[in-house]
Amino acid sequence: MAQHAPPARGARLGRAAGANGSVSTVSGVVLLLPGASRFSPGPVRPLARALARAGGARGLVAHGVVHGDAPREEAAHWAAEEVVRRYGDVPVCLAGYGAGGRAALFAAGHAAVNSVLAMAPCLAESADDRSPEPVKQLAGRQVLIVHGTNDARSDPESSFRLAERAKKANRSTCRFEVHSDGHGLREHREEVVALGVDFVLGAMFSGPWSRPVVDALAAPPPLGLRMPLASGFGRSPRGRSGPRARA
Repeated sequence: MAQHAPPARGARLGRAAGANGSVSTVSGVVLLLPGASRFSPGPVRPLARALARAGGARGLVAHGVVHGDAPREEAAHWAAEEVVRRYGDVPVCLAGYGAGGRAALFAAGHAAVNSVLAMAPCLAESADDRSPEPVKQLAGRQVLIVHGTNDARSDPESSFRLAERAKKANRSTCRFEVHSDGHGLREHREEVVALGVDFVLGAMFSGPWSRPVVDALAAPPPLGLRMPLASGFGRSPRGRSGPRARA
């Protein structure tokens, strides 16, 4: 295994949730990157619980990432290094909300990362920005962005533009829109969490994904980047409408 990764200015991993037993039982790790405010955690906590329930028996572990005084992207990169040290060569999913969603997208270049889930990511892009946010680090990763259409804190069109550019270089990119929901994704929290679990388990364990995710990944822009998240998604096990090979 790799040597101990030096802490990134106070960054640390929270307690593991999911797979129990020895390190050898761990087959995949989700790193959960919270938003800027502990008073508005968004869907990160319920997602962690749902992932532990749905994937723990298959060796999935979820860790929250505390960034300390380090920038979130730096902390996310350190956390991926720490996963390699603790668990060896296992796939890593970066799952973040708000500012954590942005960090998940931009720390995706770490070699251990195989997938990214960004929920309501806070991006700096504007329509006339001459220095758009980078996307080359997303190449070769499975990428899902989820954004509420009524988000007043983080412009949903910024995540659409980023996804549009990422899709050109990486066909394994999709984006779902949560109609009428705001930054906290509260109105359709159950569906957002179910979608996140479906995507993460499919990315970690080679599918199958639900039909909506398969369709979103296969559809050309803008259809696969403005996929509506259906009310009631996830009411059946893993939100699936039937078995389907991964895209």
